[in-house]
Amino acid sequence: MQFQATAAEVKQAQVPHNLFVSGLFLFDLLMTPMVIVLNFGMVGLLIPLFLSGALISYIFLRSRKKTVWFVDAHWRLSFKHGQWLLLGYAISALLVFFAWLVSLTAHEASMGHILWTALTRVALMPTLIAVMVTAVMEGGGIGLASKCEVPDKIASVFPPVK
Repeated sequence: MQFQATAAEVKQAQVPHNLFVSGLFLFDLLMTPMVIVLNFGMVGLLIPLFLSGALISYIFLRSRKKTVWFVDAHWRLSFKHGQWLLLGYAISALLVFFAWLVSLTAHEASMGHILWTALTRVALMPTLIAVMVTAVMEGGGIGLASKCEVPDKIASVFPPVK
């Protein structure tokens, strides 16, 4: 849906997308490998999860605020993309749980450790894929904001105020 917006409103509509992408790169693409390399263990992986969750929570709370409809719609779009990232985290958490169960079935402690290490690395893939997909979706959101557009799905759920 095309919308008439001023240059200031376009910049404001790009803010949630830029914020989300910055969080993706800082928390997920830089911090997660750092936590793995510094050997903080699986508990250390909760740090990027917590920070990403806090950012998505902020985007959610801001998306409920009423300002200019065009800007609000882009906050809602950014939150919708954040839900995809949370889904990736949830799938990874489920796979980590299964990796833990499988590693417990090993007859030797060293084999259990090997299974745990290998399977947890594989379990992180859904989150990595979700990060890449949401980064592309947010890039598209920035493009939509610069063209003064709002996706029809967002406009139908959150109709413009006349």
